[in-house]
Amino acid sequence: MRHIISALVENRPGVLAKIAALVRARGYNIDSLSVGETDDPTISRMTFAVIGDDRILEQVTKQLNRLIDVIKVLDFTDRDYVERELVLAKIACPPGHRGQIIELMDVFRGRICDLGPSSVTVEATGDEKKIEALIELLRPFGIKEIARTGLVALLRGDPKDRNGASRGVRARKSAPPPVAPGTSPADSGDAGAPLA
Repeated sequence: MRHIISALVENRPGVLAKIAALVRARGYNIDSLSVGETDDPTISRMTFAVIGDDRILEQVTKQLNRLIDVIKVLDFTDRDYVERELVLAKIACPPGHRGQIIELMDVFRGRICDLGPSSVTVEATGDEKKIEALIELLRPFGIKEIARTGLVALLRGDPKDRNGASRGVRARKSAPPPVAPGTSPADSGDAGAPLA
């Protein structure tokens, strides 16, 4: 079964390698991977697609949640979500065939990014099925190069369930604030903490 996993992680060097190694150690191949900064520059969102057994993937998700750099992990499988992918494709296209490419891109709500003497570069966004369909229709023209971003996804609608609790959310793991030398935690506003 294909699983779409979304993880909010600390935006630090090495986090991607740790997570990829953990998934790989369980025998999964990451089918698609996309990582980018969120609205908070200290946090990144990783979205990856893997194909595998539900039971083992549940173990992987639990292990991801235990990593110090991981803030939140969600398995979007069997949930209502929006997914998108971007594709850039350079197509062999002499001037006489450009009209066909332009019409095709209009149908797929894509656009022409670059025109060369014998090629056209196009871009399109959509779910994986739409991108695959576009690529198949571009093949007869002759694809010179292609680049795909990988999947990005977000849950649809309100992230809260019927009880008002956020689904899959857990507190961000961090060390307690440092206490300045010569002061106690009570001086920093934590009046109930014992003195060190």
